[in-house]
Amino acid sequence: MAEPLKNLYDEPFLKMFGNIVHSAYTSFDQEGFIKSVMANPWEELSLKERIRKITHSLGAFLPASYPQALTILHKVNESCSGFPYLILPDFVEVYGQAEEHWEVSMQALEAFTSHSSAEFAVRPFILSHPDRMMEQMARWAQSEDEHVRRLASEGCRPRLPWGQALVIFKKDPSPIMRILEQLKADPSLYVRKSVANNLNDIAKDHPGLVVKTARRWLGENAYTNWIVRHGCRTLIRQVNPEVLALFGYANPEGTAELVEQAVVEVRPGTVRMGEECLLRYSLVVLGEGAHRIRIEYGIDFVKSGGKVSRKKFLLSDKTVPGGKRVEGSRTHRWTDLTTRKHYPGLHRIVLLVNGQETASTELMLTDLKLEQ
Repeated sequence: MAEPLKNLYDEPFLKMFGNIVHSAYTSFDQEGFIKSVMANPWEELSLKERIRKITHSLGAFLPASYPQALTILHKVNESCSGFPYLILPDFVEVYGQAEEHWEVSMQALEAFTSHSSAEFAVRPFILSHPDRMMEQMARWAQSEDEHVRRLASEGCRPRLPWGQALVIFKKDPSPIMRILEQLKADPSLYVRKSVANNLNDIAKDHPGLVVKTARRWLGENAYTNWIVRHGCRTLIRQVNPEVLALFGYANPEGTAELVEQAVVEVRPGTVRMGEECLLRYSLVVLGEGAHRIRIEYGIDFVKSGGKVSRKKFLLSDKTVPGGKRVEGSRTHRWTDLTTRKHYPGLHRIVLLVNGQETASTELMLTDLKLEQ
């Protein structure tokens, strides 16, 4: 089992980080800092809670003057790169939101994001000063540094994982679109992924806007085409007919004339929680010429109250000539995840082509604990 990400922040890391801070600020009490960070209830804290506790301890052992503390952290930043150093932009989020600190905080976020990421730290600034902050994001979108340009997009995503939701942009994403327009042909894949993810976030609340944008952007540039395709992935999974047609999927309104002899099988037909099964599928694509098809399997997962909720899994997405048989297999594991808990019962499994059901089967999931 993978080590919890929060365990990055262990005593050896804190000692190493404390040494770096001490080299920039010789009055820094390393032992006191580590003792403060690891005081109970350190072991029980989540990843973000550990980051915040380190931030508060830094605040206690650095100079009380925020600008002076930032001067030290700028020196520290030169030696600190990677995910663990989210603690530096977090310091700006906690201590730098006062009006008199605005300019130095913006400079710090720009500097710190190049070594870790300030995507979480900018969000309170957006929530308190949306217009002013989005002007700053527009300036960052013109930066020569790809990390800063990515921050311009990633920081204003309405549904950033682990980040505060930006409800104002869920309701009205137009301020975000100004940023994305600046970055829609960015040469950096790192930036383009963020733009696509931002567009995908917006699609969950404003599908019509994203469809309209996709139509306008598609064909402008190879980089832009990539962004549009990945930014529309939720709409494709939702079988939005306009988007399916836009990307050339065959028969977006139905598959009656697209495939035949569709079969999906599962072995074994009964599994216990934590075990796995093998799914096999096969179908024949009809017609002449080539057809773009997206093949998925969907599982109607039984929920705690007895209702079901479907989750879809991609099997294949490609262009297939008419008359060709397409077949394959996939192992599915019935292990609980942080995002999905399994419950015993009869689970319906369907084969989907361009979002339409073409075949189905069933699997019985049993509770291992009940059988012991």
